[in-house]
Amino acid sequence: MISYEQALGSVLEHTLDYGSETIPLENSPGRVLVEPIVADRDFPPFDRSIRDGIAINFDGYNGQRAPLPIEGIAQAGMPRMALVDKGSCLEVMTGAILPENTDTVVMYEHTSTDKKSFTIDRNVVKFQNVHYRGSDTKKGELILKEGRKIGPAELGVLASVGKAMVKVKKLPKVAVVSTGNELVDVGQAPLPHQIRKSNSHTLRALLHGEQIQGDLLHLDDDPIAIREALDTWISTHDVLILSGGVSMGKFDFLPEIFEQLGVTRIFHKVAQRPGKPFWFGNHQDRDCLIFSFPGNPVSTFVCHWMYFVPWLNKILGRHTPEFKVSLSAPVSNPTELTLWVGASIDMGNGSLIANTLSSSGSGDLIGLARVDGFVRIPPKSNLDTGSRVPFHPTKNMML
Repeated sequence: MISYEQALGSVLEHTLDYGSETIPLENSPGRVLVEPIVADRDFPPFDRSIRDGIAINFDGYNGQRAPLPIEGIAQAGMPRMALVDKGSCLEVMTGAILPENTDTVVMYEHTSTDKKSFTIDRNVVKFQNVHYRGSDTKKGELILKEGRKIGPAELGVLASVGKAMVKVKKLPKVAVVSTGNELVDVGQAPLPHQIRKSNSHTLRALLHGEQIQGDLLHLDDDPIAIREALDTWISTHDVLILSGGVSMGKFDFLPEIFEQLGVTRIFHKVAQRPGKPFWFGNHQDRDCLIFSFPGNPVSTFVCHWMYFVPWLNKILGRHTPEFKVSLSAPVSNPTELTLWVGASIDMGNGSLIANTLSSSGSGDLIGLARVDGFVRIPPKSNLDTGSRVPFHPTKNMML
């Protein structure tokens, strides 16, 4: 049995580059860029008004309070207009090209009108309310670096430079495999000795959050069928994530079958709770990694977040967030194990406060819905209220 730190280090040593692919812009949120993005034109591409109002020639206006005759209306999307008489004005809409012979925009709220002319009621500053060409970015400038995760803002930038197709890091092909005769489908009424599948659906939902469309598969407790299925899936997937079948039970066949199939065991059992029976290995000839988690719901959930997510982040060049939080109450860990304790997070006096939540153990699936993440409690420790500990978020705490 190895420590959490050793297990994580071993997982992170087995990272692979799955290459890149080009996908439609609308499918790119959540993916990671593998190409630098440069401006294909100046931004903004022309001098434009940032207010609805009137465009004037400041020197022609010269502070006068006399009415300025209206020569026309400049609308966003129209070719550039021109002011003929510098003592007149053109109405201009937000986003419209600033008309030729004008340099200043006065918002409607600072004028009065008789429908034929405008009178300016406030002091005017030359060049006000004008967004000048190239003031944000010049043509050819780098605007998004390679390795950037694409979010809504990045997608908007990509659209603005005409990237209808985007080159991104390719994601691994993953299968989520549940195991056990006791499991039935979600829509099925379980018998007294059965339970509905939940771990596999949780894992696939977590993968969907990473834009990975995990295949949902199942294994009954039949060694021959398990061997045949795994032999196929190892060849057709980059990663297998299994739930159950790696503890010490009479029907926990997976470790032996992995060995028969030529999968190298990197480690089996980690000094942690929950998730102690975690098995990790790889099939080098077929480039398939295997994360085989214990079957209890919290164990599966914790192992996914503490091992698979950092592994995925590393292959994508992303940082795995970890925060320090203060305990709201004392926590004692007399064991030799690293403890993962579910916690909700509050803000107190400018710092993050972790409220550890009681749980019935690694089978407490309902308890997972109440936690914001897990605090990491080191072995043989007695921590007082206010002690700072690592916190691993498992949800967006802004929601």
